[in-house]
Amino acid sequence: MNLSMSDLRQLSWSGVADWLVGTPLLVLVTIVIGFLALWAMRRLINRVVATAASKRAERLAGILNGRRASSSLGAANARHVQRTRTMGALLKSITTFVIFGVTALTVMSLVGIPLTPVLTSAGVGGVALAFGAQSLVKDFLSGVFMIVEDQYGVGDVIDTGEVVGTVENVSLRVTQLRDGTGMTWYVRNGEIVRIGNKTQGWSTALVDIPIAYDQDVEKAISVIRDVVSVMDDDEAFKDILLEEPTVAGVESIANGAITIRITAKTVANEQFGVQRDMRERIKVGLDRAGVRSPLPVMPPYGGAAPR
Repeated sequence: MNLSMSDLRQLSWSGVADWLVGTPLLVLVTIVIGFLALWAMRRLINRVVATAASKRAERLAGILNGRRASSSLGAANARHVQRTRTMGALLKSITTFVIFGVTALTVMSLVGIPLTPVLTSAGVGGVALAFGAQSLVKDFLSGVFMIVEDQYGVGDVIDTGEVVGTVENVSLRVTQLRDGTGMTWYVRNGEIVRIGNKTQGWSTALVDIPIAYDQDVEKAISVIRDVVSVMDDDEAFKDILLEEPTVAGVESIANGAITIRITAKTVANEQFGVQRDMRERIKVGLDRAGVRSPLPVMPPYGGAAPR
C-alpha cells in the first residue's frame, strides 16, 4: 500500500487504533485460538493414550489371572505402551497439520488473500493423489487400525493367510515376517484380510503321549500327573507356566495305541520349550513305572523285528 504525504497528514491516533482493532486483532485472536486448540487436542490425545495403556494392562492381567508371569506381563505392557505412544505421536502430527492449516487459511482470508485458487488447486491435487495412491492410503489406514487395536506386535507368531511367521517389524505400510525356513516376508497391511495371532496374551502347550493298548491307563495317568505336578513346582517354570498342567485323559485309541493328552497354559510363545521338557520328563517317569509305549510298526534299522 502506497501512502502519500496527504494521507500521512490525515493519519490520526484514532485511525491507527481503529485499524489495529480491526484486521490485526482478528489475525492475532485467530492465531491464539489455533494454539489453544492445538494445546487442548494434545492434552486430549495424551489422556486417551494413558487411558488405553491402563485398560490394556487391566485386560492383560485378567487374561493371565494375576497368578504368575509378572515379567511377561510387564514386557507385554511395555510393548503396548510403546505402540500406543507411537500412535499418539502420529495423531499429534496429524492434529498439528490440520489446525495449522485451518489457521493459515483463516489468516489469509482475513488479510484479503483470495482462497479460491488455493482451494481449487488443493482440491485437484487431492483428487489426483487419491486416484494415484489408493493402495498406499489403504495400507496406511490398515496399519493405523492394526496398531490401535493391538492385533499383533514384534515377536508375535501370526498367520496372515499367505504366510505364517514371526513378526520382526511393524510399520504403518508393511509388516515384516520371518517364516520357519528363515525367509523374510514383507506383507502390505492393506492386503491382509485376516490375522491369526498364535502368541497374544498366552499360549497353550499341547502334548500327546501314546502308550501300548494293553497298558494300565489309570497307572499311566497317575504317573503323568505326578510328573506335571513336580514340573509346576519347579522354579525354572514359575514365570512360564500360568497354571498347573492338566492331564485331560484319553484322547484317542487307534492302531494299538492309547493317546493321553496333557495341556498347559503358558506365557506367550513359550509353549514349545514347555512341550519338549514335558515329553522328556514324562518319558523318564513312564520308563521308571514300567509303562510300555506302543510297539513300532517297522523294525529298527539293522535290528530284528520286535517281539
